[in-house]
Amino acid sequence: MSPLTMTAVGKRYRTGWAVRDCSFTIPEGGVVALVGPNGAGKSTLLRMAAGLARPTTGEVSTFGTPVRGRIHPHVSFLPQRRSLYRELTVREQVRACAAMNDRWSTDRVHEVLGLLAGVDHDAKVGTLSAGALTQVAIAMALRRLPRLLLLDEPLSDLDPLARDEMLRIIMTEVADRGTTVVMSSHVLSDVREVCDHILLIDEGRVQVNGEIEEILARHRILIGPATGRSDVDGTVISASRTERQSTLLLREPGPTPEGWASTEPDLESLVMGYLRAARERRSSP
Repeated sequence: MSPLTMTAVGKRYRTGWAVRDCSFTIPEGGVVALVGPNGAGKSTLLRMAAGLARPTTGEVSTFGTPVRGRIHPHVSFLPQRRSLYRELTVREQVRACAAMNDRWSTDRVHEVLGLLAGVDHDAKVGTLSAGALTQVAIAMALRRLPRLLLLDEPLSDLDPLARDEMLRIIMTEVADRGTTVVMSSHVLSDVREVCDHILLIDEGRVQVNGEIEEILARHRILIGPATGRSDVDGTVISASRTERQSTLLLREPGPTPEGWASTEPDLESLVMGYLRAARERRSSP
């Protein structure tokens, strides 16, 4: 059974829809890249999966159980705002949370913290740098030994060394425990390094969902004459043109026409093509 399924899910706030008609299923035991521009609905989607926000329409389920306003015992969530007791030391934070949680592995917290450089266990949480605060928060998220780990921009505050350490820890969770990870990120290079599945949303709607290698194989970048497009077979996702040539991102392309060069996109060019197309739709009258 899927760790996370959304069926026709929408979330409306006073200012409008943050998520609209989202339907997808997340595979078990992989790392899912949740990508999209600012305001696309990524954080809202993760909050609904964690049970911290109720959908206006549709249904969210984790491991076959409908999410009804509380987090599933096999799910752990790291929000963008790191919810920690800032007046406690790191050691006191671990003890306090252990006393308040039924599902808790102090050994796992200390194991993760021991792998992270630069975290002073006797420092007050409120004195930690943004990067160290994120490291502690991720260690606390792993204390539940979750089967589904939801991470909202987990790498944004980390320097290159800390980012590498954290990615290694995440991959260890997947390899050793079969944990499914859904990770939102703006850093596509980090996403490509560890993720095998992509969920691209924009304006609250799913644009792309699937295994990264399969998605890339179903697209092509075509470069050809500036005046030609009518002879190109496939769904044009985005197009750009100079005086000398046209560049197209195609989904499910047909045979490459004469005079055109065809290459498979990398993840960054695929994502940028979809986001560029969405921006052009919004700006068109």
